[in-house]
Amino acid sequence: MTSRFKIFSDPVHGFISVPKRLLFGLIETPEFQRLRRIRQLGLGHLVFPGAEHTRFAHGLGAMALMQQVLGSLAEKGTPITEAEHEAALAAALLHDVGHGPFSHTLEEDLIASGADGPFHHEQMSRTIIERLNDHFEGALDLTLTIFDGAYDRPFFQRLLSSQLDMDRLDYLRRDSFYTGVAEGIVGVDRIIKTMRVHPVEGGPDADIVIEAKGAYAVESYVLSRRLMYWQVYLHKTVIAGDHLLRAAFARARACCAEGDPAVLASSPALLFFLQRRVTADEIGEDAVLDAFCRLDDTDILHSLKQWSRSADPILADLARRFVERDLFRTTYLTAAPTDVEIAGWREAVAGWLVAANLSTPNEAQHDADLYLTVGSSSLDVYQRFEDSISILERDGRIRELSRADDVATVRAVAGAVVRHYVCAPKQVTLGIAEEAPLG
Repeated sequence: MTSRFKIFSDPVHGFISVPKRLLFGLIETPEFQRLRRIRQLGLGHLVFPGAEHTRFAHGLGAMALMQQVLGSLAEKGTPITEAEHEAALAAALLHDVGHGPFSHTLEEDLIASGADGPFHHEQMSRTIIERLNDHFEGALDLTLTIFDGAYDRPFFQRLLSSQLDMDRLDYLRRDSFYTGVAEGIVGVDRIIKTMRVHPVEGGPDADIVIEAKGAYAVESYVLSRRLMYWQVYLHKTVIAGDHLLRAAFARARACCAEGDPAVLASSPALLFFLQRRVTADEIGEDAVLDAFCRLDDTDILHSLKQWSRSADPILADLARRFVERDLFRTTYLTAAPTDVEIAGWREAVAGWLVAANLSTPNEAQHDADLYLTVGSSSLDVYQRFEDSISILERDGRIRELSRADDVATVRAVAGAVVRHYVCAPKQVTLGIAEEAPLG
């Protein structure tokens, strides 16, 4: 007898069963296979050698967790139709299909803001799902409705996108596994087993809540998320790599306009975005969508190798630095820098560029902007007043997580934390007292 499932062996979740027909058909599409060539952690591999896992594996993992939670909810009496089950699995599988090379790093550099604001990969994900829906003759209609948060059973969208969704549960556990950062380990199974759809004002299926016996697991999840952001996602070397790659991309775009042969030798898919300033309003155009769906990490790496041979010394230096991992230094500051401090740092960088024969005295101040970045990292690990997590206490009352019994740690870490930093070449002495790292 022929099996109705395809089995994927995943080191994080074990064996993942994928129903054949629609779901396995989606996995086999070029749009989803492209995610094999996009690193989940962007430039995290520059710090954590094992962080070579991909968006492909993450999509499968999010789908596997969606399978688990829908099964658990059904066991607790929540009716879920076969169509809803399939649509929710497809939404989890495809939620990140719109990510570009190195995940978030070049998101706003490849595609500029449109009339409605900055570009976000979710917009591209939806556009690609629409294309796949056409290919599969409307089979993803309900998936799109859930993705948009427009379905009349909103708990499906909450499982897909919220402060406690299948996306976050998978990436925290997966990223912890591949980076070796044990602080990111999350009790995923307990969280899923204690989820239920609870009647609240506004409708019988209005929200996902966590039973009281799962509150500690959720508290640990919030703390793990905080630690993973400071130790992995916002690691100072990852920030340095991000700024270096974006600087090289900006210089390549300028050199492309001047006909630099090294830039014109870029990957054809990337060259499309260098020669044309695409905005978020244009992502539905066939030419834009075709070029984006051909774009992955290998296009960037190939192009950087070409750029390192540029006659433009700035572009050649930036590209070489990235390829050889000769990164900038990120220094955390004790307070937001003043305009006078920034001007002094820019002067120091400009002087070094001239001394290193990378720029001329007339161009050095302008070129220094590619080598000096002043910015901030902001983290609000749990937002109490928007999209909060609800705990179903043993007495039947619903409480927001930070007000629930015995979760004082969540109250302590809730709220935004901002850390200011400056990023510049290691060869330049800025004379800064660095802030102590956060745990």
